[in-house]
Amino acid sequence: MNDQKKKNEKIKVDTKEFDIPETLYIRDIENKVFQSIILQCLSQIEGIRLVEGSFIDNFLGRSAEGVKGIYALQDEKHQSINIKVEVNILYGIPIPGKAEEIQQRVSEEIVRLTGLHVASIHVIIKNVIPEEETPKAAPPASNTKTPPATTLSEEYADEY
Repeated sequence: MNDQKKKNEKIKVDTKEFDIPETLYIRDIENKVFQSIILQCLSQIEGIRLVEGSFIDNFLGRSAEGVKGIYALQDEKHQSINIKVEVNILYGIPIPGKAEEIQQRVSEEIVRLTGLHVASIHVIIKNVIPEEETPKAAPPASNTKTPPATTLSEEYADEY
């Protein structure tokens, strides 16, 4: 009878030894990656230019940190990112509309390529570029070849 009782009783095993901890997946993305993505977005938007570093910044090597005017701060806890973009705008372009275009394009591209939630995009208009400084499209001459215009990505490709 005692043997039968033992068979009916379930043997209790300490399962704490067998519990496997959950796998923790970590994904690190360097700020240079975010800067590259944002730079590509900005190069497709007409009427803006990035803020350029001063002679002293270049002399002291401050441009080695990445592209001046593009800052990204990741929040690992919430899997999100905060972005700050500083640009110059050509005279005559409505600032609210251009800022909204920058925010929308950058947000869509960051989400598409990284999967991170974009918590904020802060667009800072640093300066207005006068019309005299804007390159004007001249009618092409039939016998001369004009060199291709540089884009934002070509201008800043060496900095990172």
